[in-house]
Amino acid sequence: MNTPPEFRSASYWRALWSQMFSFASVGAAWTAVHYGLLIVLVEQAGIDAVWASTGSFVMGAIVNYGLNYRFTFRSNKPHRETAFKFFAIALTGLLLNGAIMHVAINFLNWHYLPSQIIATGVVFLWNFFANRSWTFRG
Repeated sequence: MNTPPEFRSASYWRALWSQMFSFASVGAAWTAVHYGLLIVLVEQAGIDAVWASTGSFVMGAIVNYGLNYRFTFRSNKPHRETAFKFFAIALTGLLLNGAIMHVAINFLNWHYLPSQIIATGVVFLWNFFANRSWTFRG
C-alpha cells in the first residue's frame, strides 16, 4: 500500500489534531447553546424535538462559519466562495442531524438528548472533514 508522504509526517498529524481541536472548541460553545435551546424549546415551549433541534442547528451554523473562517482555518479566501461551500456542508449536516434525530426518536424510541448526542458526533465529523477538504482547502 502506498501511503502519501504527507500522511506519514508527524507535522501533518499534529496540524490535523490541532485544527480538529480548534474546530471542536469553536463548536463546543455553540453546542452548549444548542442543547440549552433544545431543552427549553422542547420542555418549556412544547416544540417537537426534531424541529427544535433543526432551528437551533441553523442558528449555530451562522455563528460557526465566522469563527471557523477566522480562527480554525485562518482563511483569506473570498466569503462568496467559502460561505457557499460552508453552508452547503452545513445543510448536509442539518439533514443528517434531522434524519438521525427522526430515526432515533420515532423509530428507536430513544429520548431526544441521547439522540442529539449521537447526531452531534456524526455531524461534527462530517462538518470538520468536509470543510477541511473542500471549503477551506489550501
